[in-house]
Amino acid sequence: MIKKHAIKLMIFDWDGTLFNSVGQIVHSLLYAAKKYDQPLMAHDAKDVIGLGLPEVMQRLFPNVPELHDLILTTYAEHYVEHSLQDQWFDGVAQMLDDLKNKGILLAVATGKNRKGLDRVLRKTQSTDIFVVTRAASETASKPNPKMLQEILDVTGISVEHAVMIGDTAYDLDMAQRIGMASVGVTYGVHSSDILQKYDPIAIVDTIEQLNHTLNVGLTGAPMAGEDIDRL
Repeated sequence: MIKKHAIKLMIFDWDGTLFNSVGQIVHSLLYAAKKYDQPLMAHDAKDVIGLGLPEVMQRLFPNVPELHDLILTTYAEHYVEHSLQDQWFDGVAQMLDDLKNKGILLAVATGKNRKGLDRVLRKTQSTDIFVVTRAASETASKPNPKMLQEILDVTGISVEHAVMIGDTAYDLDMAQRIGMASVGVTYGVHSSDILQKYDPIAIVDTIEQLNHTLNVGLTGAPMAGEDIDRL
């Protein structure tokens, strides 16, 4: 359980949690699969968002390892070319600014590779918002909790004072494995039914609800009817 005001570090997934990019990721995966005559359904492409790219290839195209590098290259090129409109969900910038002003340390744990993460950090002008970021290409892929442990090590924050926020089972599974609290969001990849299997302290459906949960429920005045021992 989390006691109120105990949270010092909030770790965010990127795609589908902060960044409105799920649709373009799916579209680019489908494009790359089609180019190399590999069958792929949209729901399967969506379901792997959050994993590291090598793990995505292994999950989606296990029978053609010789094509993985080619598919990844095509995917990346298509994504960058067609993702000009991808941006933070409305309200994310203000939410993060409010948390930072409260003295909360902010971090990112993502399935993106480092090159891709650095690109979108520059695009959103958010490099200085996060005290530390981890990409799957420089550590272990979710749901292995290694990237969370590395973030804890860098910040010096203990696990009971941190929370992971994400839209996939991989995010919440990763947090559960290390004993970290989590908050699930349903506006990204996975549904509430899937997320609740990992015992998050809250599941929200919108950025507005997430903002309220993080800025009021975990760091501010009590929310109406909230479980103080749980939040």
